[in-house]
Amino acid sequence: MKRLLKAAAIAALLLPIAAHAQEATQAAAQVASQAAAAPAATAIPGALDRAFGSLGGTDGPGMSLSLQLLLVMGLLTILPSLILMMTSFTRILVVLAILRQALGLQQSPPNQVLIGLSLFLSLFVMAPTLEKVNQNAIAPYSAGTVNAEQAIQIAGGEFHKFMIRQTRERDLMMFADMAKAPRFTSQADVPFSILLPAFVTSELKTAFQIGFMLFLPFLVIDLVVSSVLMSLGMMMMSPMVVSLPFKLLLFVLVDGWALLMGSLAASFG
Repeated sequence: MKRLLKAAAIAALLLPIAAHAQEATQAAAQVASQAAAAPAATAIPGALDRAFGSLGGTDGPGMSLSLQLLLVMGLLTILPSLILMMTSFTRILVVLAILRQALGLQQSPPNQVLIGLSLFLSLFVMAPTLEKVNQNAIAPYSAGTVNAEQAIQIAGGEFHKFMIRQTRERDLMMFADMAKAPRFTSQADVPFSILLPAFVTSELKTAFQIGFMLFLPFLVIDLVVSSVLMSLGMMMMSPMVVSLPFKLLLFVLVDGWALLMGSLAASFG
């Protein structure tokens, strides 16, 4: 009996110690699982922080994940506009739209066809610039020889050369005077804040000049048809209805689409 009482007393003393040890073991296991999950939870933000830190040229902590996503979405929103305004797309699309009006056609070719023609002809015109961007910026960045900031600067320089060739000096000086910028020693010193509006203005001016030359032969046909109808006393008949077949016939006989596409592509030389 004494031995049983002694064993029960020893078990009663050891029971709290065992429970405390079990709780400590569980707490240690929970801490270890949280420590193991922490790197996985912070892997993506850490990678983005390092990416944006290297993009800005700093080694410190980057922006938060929400700001990074906001910046990326904002860049994706304005990227199509920048691409359209920094290439030959604007001039080609405006000329094609003026041609449709000169022919007297309302919805033929439709807008989707005009945009598609402008896009693929722009790719043809911009092919040399895009090849240089790929060779000097994208390929070295993929190989790891340059960082993102250097790749963006090189690609921007190639587009800068294309835009400066198509920009009139008068338009460039107008925006430089409006911005009160100092006199530039070379074309490479012109910032994009001045070059972009000057380039778009020059492209619109060139497009309207080409459109005026396209309008002249079709305007002559309209005048001749109107004079003939007036002389015949057919004042109730619309001259546009009669002149439209003759304008289409003239455009097809001179192979107008080939001439127009070739002239547009050559105008960027």
